[in-house]
Amino acid sequence: MEWNLQQMSKLLEVVFENAHEPMIVTDKDGKILLLNRSYREFLNVQDVIGMPVTEVIENTRMHIVGQEGVAEIADIQQIKGQSMIAHRIPIMYEGKVLAVLGTVLFQDVKELASLAAMVDQLKDELTYYKKELRRRMGATYHVDQIVGYSQKMLELKQFSQKVAKSDSTVLITGESGTGKELFAHAIHAESKRKMGPFIRVNCAAIPDTLLESELFGYEEGAFTGAVRRGKKGKFELANHGTILLDEIGDMPLPLQAKLLRVLQEKEVEKVGSVRTTPIDVRVIASTNQDMLASIKEGKFRADLYYRLNVVSLSIPPLRERLEDLPELVSNLLTQLVESTGVTVRSIDDDVWAVMRSYSWPGNVRELRNVLERALHLMEDDVLKKEHIWLPAPSEELSNPAVVRPLKETLEQAERDALLHAMKEAGGNKQEAAKLLRISKSTFYEKWEKYRLEKQ
Repeated sequence: MEWNLQQMSKLLEVVFENAHEPMIVTDKDGKILLLNRSYREFLNVQDVIGMPVTEVIENTRMHIVGQEGVAEIADIQQIKGQSMIAHRIPIMYEGKVLAVLGTVLFQDVKELASLAAMVDQLKDELTYYKKELRRRMGATYHVDQIVGYSQKMLELKQFSQKVAKSDSTVLITGESGTGKELFAHAIHAESKRKMGPFIRVNCAAIPDTLLESELFGYEEGAFTGAVRRGKKGKFELANHGTILLDEIGDMPLPLQAKLLRVLQEKEVEKVGSVRTTPIDVRVIASTNQDMLASIKEGKFRADLYYRLNVVSLSIPPLRERLEDLPELVSNLLTQLVESTGVTVRSIDDDVWAVMRSYSWPGNVRELRNVLERALHLMEDDVLKKEHIWLPAPSEELSNPAVVRPLKETLEQAERDALLHAMKEAGGNKQEAAKLLRISKSTFYEKWEKYRLEKQ
């Protein structure tokens, strides 16, 4: 449908008349040319076309704007004892004032105050959600939450606090279950990036075919099943924060080359993209493998290793800091109260003898699992020697009178097999999976099933 001049004129007249905001048009001398219904109802007037605006609207400045040709924006005007906020805009034609358009934004300043209060409320809500997002994406643990008062742990915690102040790349090594992730969290929490995100990626748990897109993201249509509009990778999500590359030793060689370029150039290239995206991310890597041995075997790039190993932290195994056992047990029992509902009032001395005689191949993670099982075996609030079940031979195991449910026995056997394989593989989960003759993904599924992944 094509509009002729008469139809267009009628449309503009209807729009002006039915506008929600009070509106007025005067000539340059202040005579009223148009006054819409909203303004007439507010002023309680009817036939005022052609009248001087000063006789209809008190405290008006429409005629002044017509003479001076200078707009007045958001001016407070008193009408009928109310403070209004009004715009007065000269309509220019060939350099001269043709008319003046006046609009009222708020018929009462109280409306503006109400709107300002609403904006303040929205700001408060936004601040809350930002804090909640930082909490969920930020560090969970701080240095003072890492239990350990042995000389090795005290020195390690002091060093990690010092390292946190810089942006240097950190390589954390140690056996499985020693608390490498805790130190990564603590370093982020002590750093200048603490208000930024903390993103963790387990390089061994993600299939090799998906790891690249998880780390660096992908563009729309990069591959079959790709999300529309693409997806940001973990590095982009960690921008202005910290990324933890857990199990870095299991990263495929082709991806190692791409990661090296990311560390050098500080930019990522999404799968299917022809351009790069700059990033500002601090990298922390962790592994339970012997990286120098992996380099000799051709499983890990030497140049990437030296790029990651700017600052190194070596977390001691539990068997080398048994003096921390009392504090660790106390801390873990406090945590387990929430999940088990069982409170321990006292611990028999025999319990400590059993714990100190064990090598703890699964370290603190294994200690937590042993304690959790012990809580389910307790009949009162005293933790005793017979409640501590360890995979090594014991009186309880050799006693034929002790019969456990088949499901519990099978699960314990499976758990022990996982831990034993990890010990034989020197903490290398991929090698442990091979020893058990199961796939890497199955190994991780069972590892997480028995909460061996969480500590």
